[in-house]
Amino acid sequence: MLDLRLTRAARPAVQLRRLLVAAASAGTGFLLLSCLGYALKRPEAAGSGALRLAWCAVPVAATVYLALAVARTDPGTRPRPGLSAIGLGPARLMAISALVTALSSTLGSLVALSLFLHLRGDLPGLPFDGAAASFLAAGKYLPRAATLTLLAVVPGVTTIAVALALRPRDPRLVARPQRRYLPFVRQAAGPAAESRAAGTDAAGSGAAPAAAGAPPDPESRIDPRFAPPPRPAKADEDKGPGDTPAGLPWAVALVAAGLTAQAYAGRTPPTRPFSFTAVPTGAGLFLLGWLLTAVGVVIAAPGLTHLCGRLLQCARPGALRLLAGRGLMAEATRIGRPLGILCAVTAAGYAMTTLYDSPGRPFGPLSALGALVVAGCAFATLLTVAVETRQGRAGTTDALLRLGAPATVLRGAAALRAFALLAFFAPLTLAIAAVAAFPLTR
Repeated sequence: MLDLRLTRAARPAVQLRRLLVAAASAGTGFLLLSCLGYALKRPEAAGSGALRLAWCAVPVAATVYLALAVARTDPGTRPRPGLSAIGLGPARLMAISALVTALSSTLGSLVALSLFLHLRGDLPGLPFDGAAASFLAAGKYLPRAATLTLLAVVPGVTTIAVALALRPRDPRLVARPQRRYLPFVRQAAGPAAESRAAGTDAAGSGAAPAAAGAPPDPESRIDPRFAPPPRPAKADEDKGPGDTPAGLPWAVALVAAGLTAQAYAGRTPPTRPFSFTAVPTGAGLFLLGWLLTAVGVVIAAPGLTHLCGRLLQCARPGALRLLAGRGLMAEATRIGRPLGILCAVTAAGYAMTTLYDSPGRPFGPLSALGALVVAGCAFATLLTVAVETRQGRAGTTDALLRLGAPATVLRGAAALRAFALLAFFAPLTLAIAAVAAFPLTR
């Protein structure tokens, strides 16, 4: 009963995020069912049907990523002091998060099934004058096992992903015994270990350690082979969350390799690129190039976000720029990856609109729905991570307000962070999209 109250008694913003997961699951489920309808209508075109199903992997991944972001920001399932005493430990809260995700995605799958059956004419009424029934295999028998299997893909994958991401972890370090001989351990540990071992030997031979005038050291009774690992150096302890994220050189190399692969693929221009139904000429190399470019942008985004924070603080910054820059540097890893995914999706959308500039009708309704699901999930994930970031720095914000900082300064710093990211990433995204689409438009 308490689990149900934690799930139901949530703020409207939390319920809205759960509805976004349900909407994304509905769109992805409808795309999967449309693949089944196409296979039923054209059983001879097995390759085209398999390609349609393969394209659905991108909306599925976007939906799972959105569900993970929503599960992390759910305040009802966040560990708090005192919950373990009433039976709500980390494992129980993880189970509640997985249950809420399963319910949201299952609701979306049921909506997708209802819409699919309604468009096929299996339910009373046939919308759009039966125009949508032509590509959904209206009038043909719909196998229940295949339908239920496709509908269970999104709820199953999202639930497993949330359970694995939010599983309880032991924060204590595990001290593994060192399989070495005792003399080598003493030599590696230094004089301190030798003195403790000598004290242990003296105690074992009957000599009182208190004779030296010092109280017995509890660490002297610990076998050096089972001693805890040494503490890190002070230089490692002083590392804060604003350190530069690693991987920027590798990201630049991946982007360059991806753009090069797309340039080679553009030597034989495809007829209908990014089509939901056909593989264009050189599609393997083209998709490999896009994959490398997208991965490079995602890896580079945290480092570029950190760079934005540094640029905000250059040239004698005031309190506003200093606060905004430090915030970006501290949140570079958390915000950078969703921002990189959004940039990659935006670049792909820009290239699609450029390549589909033809007098025909190459962009069908299913392709539009897939693009809408992926773009909507990327944007909603970025907003959800922004909410999570705001929740994470709530203690810092309260401390600044108690010290007398005006609320307008905090709001101005947040607006300045958003403007800096937009001014930096928007031209970069357009440049990557233009360079990627240029070889195919010649």
